[in-house]
Amino acid sequence: MAEAAKHTKRVEIRAPMAGIFYRKPSPDEPSYVEEGDLVKKKQIIALLETMKVFQKVKSPVNGKILEITVENETPLKDDDLMFVIEAD
Repeated sequence: MAEAAKHTKRVEIRAPMAGIFYRKPSPDEPSYVEEGDLVKKKQIIALLETMKVFQKVKSPVNGKILEITVENETPLKDDDLMFVIEAD
């Protein structure tokens, strides 16, 4: 039962559309987040570029980054998994 409760707190963040995934605001700056980081709801955690337009990827919950499933500058398809967050 404790295992089931643990899984209900996991939140998957998927690409809303195809595009290039960026973990950093620019090449010479640090990543927005790393695995293990605590994030707040609406905090920017990545960028997704589609046709030269950058969209901010924001955390939908307060929690902890459990997994970042794609590398920086990776092309993504619709609904590709980007992050797994453990919600508070």
